[in-house]
Amino acid sequence: MPPLSSSSSPFSPGVDRRLFLSSLLGVAAAAGLSGCAGASAADSKSKGSLSAPLSAKVPSGTSLKIASYQNVQQLQFKLAGLTDLPFTVSSWVNIGAGPDVINAFRAKSLDVANNAGIPPIQAHYQGYDAKIVAIDVTRKPNYLFATKPGSDIHTVADFKGKKLAFSQGQAQGVVLLRALKEAGLAYDEVKLVPLTSNQFFTALQSGQVDIAPLANSQAPAYLKQYGSKGARAITTDVVDLLNLLWAPTSVLADPAKAAAVAAYIPRWAQGQVGAYEHPDAWNEAFYVKTQNLTLAQARSITELANKPLFPPSWDEAVKWEQETADLLAEGGFVKAFKVGSLFDRRFEGIAAKAVPAEYRK
Repeated sequence: MPPLSSSSSPFSPGVDRRLFLSSLLGVAAAAGLSGCAGASAADSKSKGSLSAPLSAKVPSGTSLKIASYQNVQQLQFKLAGLTDLPFTVSSWVNIGAGPDVINAFRAKSLDVANNAGIPPIQAHYQGYDAKIVAIDVTRKPNYLFATKPGSDIHTVADFKGKKLAFSQGQAQGVVLLRALKEAGLAYDEVKLVPLTSNQFFTALQSGQVDIAPLANSQAPAYLKQYGSKGARAITTDVVDLLNLLWAPTSVLADPAKAAAVAAYIPRWAQGQVGAYEHPDAWNEAFYVKTQNLTLAQARSITELANKPLFPPSWDEAVKWEQETADLLAEGGFVKAFKVGSLFDRRFEGIAAKAVPAEYRK
C-alpha cells in the first residue's frame, strides 16, 4: 500500500495510516450490514447483488469512471499525496450538476459521483436505480440567495410574489424550498422559475428571476460585478446537510466495481480533510489558479467552508433525506417514498474509519 502523503505534497491529510488500512482491509466487516431492499430485478441477474459482501481486495483490471467537477478530486488527491489507486480511473469526468450526473449514469459514461442529497431522490423519481455509498455531513450553509441588480429584496419574507430560480434536481432547489418553509411562505405565494444552476447567473443578470440560490464559492464573483448595481446577498441558516457519493445499482452489483468504490471512498474523505486542514495551499491551487479569484476572495470562501464530517452511522442522513423527499412530495415535485432504499449500507462507516476521530462527527 503506498504512503498517504509524500514530501512532495503541499499538505498531508493528517490521517492515521492504520485507520486507512483498516478502512480498506476491514471492508468485509462492514459488509455484514444488509444491502438495500430496493434493488431491481435486473440487479439480481447481474454478476452479484447488493446483499453480497464487499471484497477486501480490488480485482486486477478493475476500472471506474469518476466525476470530478472542475478537477476538484484530482487536485485534492494530488495535494494530499493520494495519487496511487488500487484500480484504474478510465476517465475523470468534469461533471457536477445532479441532472447531468443522472444522464451520465444512464449513458454508462459515469460510475460514481459526488452530489448533494437531492439528485438521488430525483433519480428515484425518474425510475433510475442508484445508491448512496458515502456521507459527508455539512453543518453550515453552503448557499446564500443573490438578488438581481436593483432589487428591493432584503429578507426571505420579501420573496413573496417574486420570481425565484428553482432547480428541482439540485441542492439549490431544496435549499430554496426549505428557506420558504422556514419563512412560512407557500409554494403558490412565489413564482418558481425552472432552471438549472448553470443558468442562474444569466437569469439574475437579465432580470429573468428576482432571486437565485448561489454557492458560497460563486457569490463573490457575482456580487463583485453587480453589487454596485444593487445586487445583494441574503443569508439564511438553511443547511444542505448531505455531501455524498453515489453510484448506479448496476455498478454496485458488480463485485469488482463495488470493491473499487469501497477503495475510493477513504481517499475521497481524506482529500477533503487535507483541503480543509491546509486552506492556504487549497486556495492557491484551486481558487486562484483554476477559478481566477483573488487570494482575498478565496480566503473569504474557505472561511465559510464546512469542516468535513463522516459519521459512522447514517441514521441522521437517512432522516434528513426523508424530510427532503417529503418536502418535495408536498410540493408535487416527486411522489412520496421511503428513502431507505437509496442507501447501500454495506458502505456505511468506511469513510469514517479513514479519517481521524475529530472528522467523524
